[in-house]
Amino acid sequence: MAVAPDSQRRRLKGLELLQAAAPPPAEQLKTCLDTLRQDWRKDGHLAGLWQDWDRIAGSRLAPHCRPLTLQRGVLTIGASHPQWRQALQYNRLQLLAALRGAGHPVRDLKIQQHHAPTAMTPEDEQRIWNRHPSRIDVHGMGTCPKCQRPSPQGEIDLWSFCGFCRRQELSQTSG
Repeated sequence: MAVAPDSQRRRLKGLELLQAAAPPPAEQLKTCLDTLRQDWRKDGHLAGLWQDWDRIAGSRLAPHCRPLTLQRGVLTIGASHPQWRQALQYNRLQLLAALRGAGHPVRDLKIQQHHAPTAMTPEDEQRIWNRHPSRIDVHGMGTCPKCQRPSPQGEIDLWSFCGFCRRQELSQTSG
């Protein structure tokens, strides 16, 4: 039978209580993040590659390609344009050496075309919002011919009835 250390015992009159062990001292966030980064590299996670990618691929190549998947030692890299895909193919051996030199367990490369989703600019979002069919301040109000409810005229122009009737029609056709 194990005996609890004195720091976990509390003695009262004719009674002894056991307390939970004191928690370990808190680590700094930086220490936790450093440990996480080391684990990523050691365990061959894609996150470790993302973190090192600019250094591994170089300043000219890195902005135009990125690691997509890492499965069983095969790293799939996506290139933004056929010319960058060709540059990756041409530099394949140097890239593999750089990956291994950085401690990543990559045994082969697969290079493919990859078009990363582009972020919308505020101007694009504003342009879309200005044309949105539900805007009554732009398109005005109308009456849905199907349910006879007041509806944004933009929805009626787009679908021939209101958005509620459109959702009902879509749920009936998919179900």
